[in-house]
Amino acid sequence: MVLQGLKPRIFNRLNKFGRRWVMELPMVLWSLRMTSSRATSYTPFFMVYGSVAILLTDIDYGAPRVRAYDKQGAKASLKDAMDKQDELRNIALLRSAKYQQVLHRYHSRQVQG
Repeated sequence: MVLQGLKPRIFNRLNKFGRRWVMELPMVLWSLRMTSSRATSYTPFFMVYGSVAILLTDIDYGAPRVRAYDKQGAKASLKDAMDKQDELRNIALLRSAKYQQVLHRYHSRQVQG
């Protein structure tokens, strides 16, 4: 997936790949971490940190989520999020297992059919 993300960003017929991939790699990794998984419907960032990432553009342009930030409420929110994290991971695990079962059934039908 990393290579699929890098190739369109760095391909240049004259210079081949050069060293451009070094500059593009962090952006490709960030995009992979921010893309929801089909199996769990959560992003890898959310699965690790338990919250949705705030983009720099959200801060620059004053997204509603950024404007509504309250320092006092953030501490209470963080505690609630930590309590919910285990529950959300269990939900993601169940979704992933269900997704794998569906894939298994699909492939089994294709092989037998």
